[in-house]
Amino acid sequence: MSFLGVVAFVVALLFSIMVHEAGHFLTARSFNMKVTEFFLGFGKRIWSFRRGETEFGLKAIPAGGYCRIVGMSTREVLPEADHDRAFVRASAPKRLVVLGAGSFLHFVLGFLLLFLLYVAIGVNTVTPIIEKVAPCITSSVDGCTAKDPASPATLAGIKAGDRFVSINGTSVDNWSKSVEQIRASGGKELNLVILRGDQNLNFALTPLSVLRNGKHIGVIGVINQVKLQAQNPIKAAVSAGTLGKELFTSSISSLISLPTKIPDLFRQTFMGEKRDATSLVGVVGVARVSAQTASDKKLSVRERIGTFILIISSLNIFVGIFNALPILPLDGGHMALAFADGIRNIRARRKGQPKPAPLDVERLTPVTIVVFVLLVSLSLLLLAADIFNPIHLNL
Repeated sequence: MSFLGVVAFVVALLFSIMVHEAGHFLTARSFNMKVTEFFLGFGKRIWSFRRGETEFGLKAIPAGGYCRIVGMSTREVLPEADHDRAFVRASAPKRLVVLGAGSFLHFVLGFLLLFLLYVAIGVNTVTPIIEKVAPCITSSVDGCTAKDPASPATLAGIKAGDRFVSINGTSVDNWSKSVEQIRASGGKELNLVILRGDQNLNFALTPLSVLRNGKHIGVIGVINQVKLQAQNPIKAAVSAGTLGKELFTSSISSLISLPTKIPDLFRQTFMGEKRDATSLVGVVGVARVSAQTASDKKLSVRERIGTFILIISSLNIFVGIFNALPILPLDGGHMALAFADGIRNIRARRKGQPKPAPLDVERLTPVTIVVFVLLVSLSLLLLAADIFNPIHLNL
């Protein structure tokens, strides 16, 4: 594995965690809740500093992070001065905002990474530059035969490296549209302007009309270059939104199907079955895939960076959804309690009754422990699978 790829993944993961906790921290402070600690990692403190009433720092085990807001539990004993600043004393909507801010910023970060991918790295796009001219028009996988007609591009004298400038006076700015124009011109002469070196050359050729998928289309016999092309900010934002929506939907589908994949993962880990490339993968597996991408010599530097950005973006979107699940100890579980408190408050207000005390999260400790054990068990299974039977990309 590429050491650089592993380091980049760890840095990106820690940054995502920091963004998540920053969402809790900033919203809590905006509602005048008291935040006493903001740490990356767990275990022994290795570095910290204090600013105002909050201690910021790093701990020895880089396996997450936390933002400690006073009064998360109704049983927490607080100084008199902190009572009004306790989390449980805030209104249900404010608690929901604070709890949901972490997942929300995962989605924001995922979108911004996709926007960066499109606006700075680009996507593979077929260009107007010709990479190869086919000697004939054939459907045979064995190449040209004596019965196959010569390609119109070959007969016209078009060469690899030429660039389409215009077709019938229409400027070639978007090759996909030009392809449609060529396909609609079977048997009809086209006037082409081709850039060769620093000269514009004029060609006239007639696309052959061939039957493809039950439809006659015009072909001239050229294969164009595919290159990464960056998009303008507006188009990049639209593309990022579209891809982000697809990643969001696929992440939900993955979570729904998660229980059914665990038996397969167990067999693949301990019973020698081949690891499915679409199976569950843990942090170590994602780090391995990131490293494999970073070290793949068949990809250009821009392609490696783009693939890495896509991995981190999809990871943030998945984590944002997972963390919002309405189960303790996830943020979504605490959000469910805050929502229930809100409903109870509304009912009490309508009946003219005093505001009820917030639900006691510690009464659900047994449920929290069970869920925590299940999550840890799944994490250990994923760790074992990623170590003993890792996923390998066909790069």
